[in-house]
Amino acid sequence: MAQGGSTTGSFFEDLNEGMSAAFTKMVTEADIIKYADISGDTNPVHLDADYAAATMFKERIAHGMLTAGFISAVFGTKLPGPGSIYVNQSLKFRAPVKIGDTVTATVTVTGKVPEKKFVTFSTVCTVNDKPVLEGEATLMVPAKG
Repeated sequence: MAQGGSTTGSFFEDLNEGMSAAFTKMVTEADIIKYADISGDTNPVHLDADYAAATMFKERIAHGMLTAGFISAVFGTKLPGPGSIYVNQSLKFRAPVKIGDTVTATVTVTGKVPEKKFVTFSTVCTVNDKPVLEGEATLMVPAKG
């Protein structure tokens, strides 16, 4: 079991439209460096301050998929939690995330597909209450029986 994690999430039957959960994390330079190392995405806009200064962002930005990973953190640890399986995720990147930004990823149940035990969610990541990433997700969630 992962450090600090629960082994039991919500069951399909326990989830209702409107339920939500969130995860918040400040993005550090170390996070960006680790993500670049793990993912292989060494785009200089993430790692090279001089390069990034000449871009439309004017400074280094976090990987978009690092930010999207915070949505996965909610799904895997809070709602629905352990046992749920990602099936689909759409992402619309609205604004960059910079070093020192505190990102809150929030997921909200929007519907259920009983015959497949799928649950649909709206997903949003915000910085200072401003959306930086929006999308929708579908997860397969274990049933009680």
